[in-house]
Amino acid sequence: MQSSSRLNLVGSSPAFQHALKTIHRLAPVDATVLIGGESGTGKELAARALHYLGPRSDQPFIPVNCGALSDTLFESELFGHERGAFTDAKKSSQGLVGEAEGGTLFLDEIDTLTAKAQGALLRFLQDKSYRRVGGKGYSQADVRVLVASNADLGVLVQQQRFRQDLLYRLNVLCVTLPPLRERHGDALELANTFITRLGHQYRTPERKLHPDAIAFIEQYSWPGNVRELENVIHREFLMSDGDELRCEESRRRMAFATRDDVCARSFKDAKARAIAEFERRYVAELLAQAGGKITDAAKLAGKDRSAFGKLVKKYTIEADFGDFALN
Repeated sequence: MQSSSRLNLVGSSPAFQHALKTIHRLAPVDATVLIGGESGTGKELAARALHYLGPRSDQPFIPVNCGALSDTLFESELFGHERGAFTDAKKSSQGLVGEAEGGTLFLDEIDTLTAKAQGALLRFLQDKSYRRVGGKGYSQADVRVLVASNADLGVLVQQQRFRQDLLYRLNVLCVTLPPLRERHGDALELANTFITRLGHQYRTPERKLHPDAIAFIEQYSWPGNVRELENVIHREFLMSDGDELRCEESRRRMAFATRDDVCARSFKDAKARAIAEFERRYVAELLAQAGGKITDAAKLAGKDRSAFGKLVKKYTIEADFGDFALN
């Protein structure tokens, strides 16, 4: 079992340990990595682990929320600008690429980029050269690029919402973080870790989970993943009067939310979602058993390698297609 608690990557389940193994394997490789996973699964933590476990660990790690970058100023924010390049450019800026020089540039929510921004990023990724807005010469960047998305970029390509050539550039190596509902036993381990950290943060006496809270944590599906669990534990920790956390309010809230969610879905949607969740969980568990090897996992499933590989790609699960975990 990989020990990555110092990087805030906590979990002992086979699915999560497989992801950690991939992170440790890819960290020394100075190439682009596409990090997949649902919202709240810890994609930025995975990016930080890839950086701090790699050869650039003593250099800057610059996270960028692509959804917060306006289309008109994307190139200026990313590549910098010269003084007077546009109306509000009262002084020069080195840009985010310049800030990350020698280190890692992490582009989160890459799927939110507009077509214009995607084109600018593609040009940069081709040879890592760029020009500041209003500048004359080109500069060469020494950065490792990591990207993350909670969307299926392959589907976005089919919908003509994401450039296929950009996806090819980004998807050199990949790692997908499993949702918490597929990390059997990890929710309770994470909850206890959060309680310990909060005790140190607020300098309070030791606290523990009530048996009712333990049952709730283990049974709830956690659609918001680790982020949702952490928020629940934080709230219960602050609102609890005794030395045990019962999660009563959270249990009531989530019971109503689950009921409303089920009622809102049609039979067709509910069936499709259930099948998709089963397929993803089944494929992820077989890959974990097979050490990430597509061929071995396909044999366990009784399917040919090509058909099983299509399922892996469909759910953007990391696997060994060759020498590295490609997707």
